[in-house]
Amino acid sequence: MPNYINMRALAHHSLQSLNTLGVPATAAWFGTVDSIESLKAGLALAQRENLPRLVLGGGSNLVLTRDYPGLVLHMVWQGRSLIEETATHWRVQANAGENWHALVQWTLEQGWPGLENLALIPGTVGAAPIQNIGAYGLELAERLEALEALDTLSGERVRLNRADCRFGYRDSIFKQHPQRYIILNVTLALPRHWQAVMDYRDIAQQLAAQDIGTPSAQQIFDAVVTVRRRKLPDPAQLGNVGSFFKNPLVSAQQQKILLAQHSQLVSYVQADGRYKLAAAWLIDQCGWRGKSLGPARVHEQQALVLVNPGQASGADILQLARTIQRDVEARFGVALEPEPLIL
Repeated sequence: MPNYINMRALAHHSLQSLNTLGVPATAAWFGTVDSIESLKAGLALAQRENLPRLVLGGGSNLVLTRDYPGLVLHMVWQGRSLIEETATHWRVQANAGENWHALVQWTLEQGWPGLENLALIPGTVGAAPIQNIGAYGLELAERLEALEALDTLSGERVRLNRADCRFGYRDSIFKQHPQRYIILNVTLALPRHWQAVMDYRDIAQQLAAQDIGTPSAQQIFDAVVTVRRRKLPDPAQLGNVGSFFKNPLVSAQQQKILLAQHSQLVSYVQADGRYKLAAAWLIDQCGWRGKSLGPARVHEQQALVLVNPGQASGADILQLARTIQRDVEARFGVALEPEPLIL
């Protein structure tokens, strides 16, 4: 396939180094996106050649179970800046190809707190709203003011505010309509009147162990990084996509029944009266922590993390995930939903 405007498409391009599970897969066609022009060129190319398309960021929320038969557009569009400072917020804009953790570090270095609880989450800025990333008591939706996206239906750049994004628990309009919007940049509103979010047990314990009573944003960042490194494997060392399953939500009645049957059940009441169950606890109770199925394995320290020790394929990971789902549902009557995109 020849060059098409600003897009040079490569044939049969390996994706193994572009997904954090490190599973082997190939894209029939591959191109990089570093501007609105190259993105539009890629979309035009896919349409002209009748190719399916996939926009790829850091590959940290993706399970490739086969070669991709279409065009993979790798989002590498960089850029970040303070666009406005008000009496209440610092408004920071970052392009979709920026590394998320690097952005968190940079904002703290500038003296703009607010993202520290989301430290060390792998992936890119453009992928963060899709999943509504969250950790240790904070979700992206609480800091995102708006974003720009390319609406592939109209071909126009559009601005979506927080409400437009329809954020939910690991959910958004971008997951509900996965082919419509391609995120270009996000605008974050970081509070000048900052308050520490430190109620999450692991973070509170880490701060207490260091005898930190009233932590700074940097100290919370450091605590989050320490806890995540202790609990979760580094994808650069052991292939994984972080938490593989969402924590399931159940009704108060179902939680009561489960608690009567399993007195150690780990659950957290939600604002709407439902309960969030700890998926890791459910998996652990089924005996899967540290166990393998073929070349795929459940991490020894965190049952929510499925890992590729080196030889697993995406299909192997998926088989392990489905087996865990069946076991949890058989024992607890609870359906586990995967977090990553499975292709």
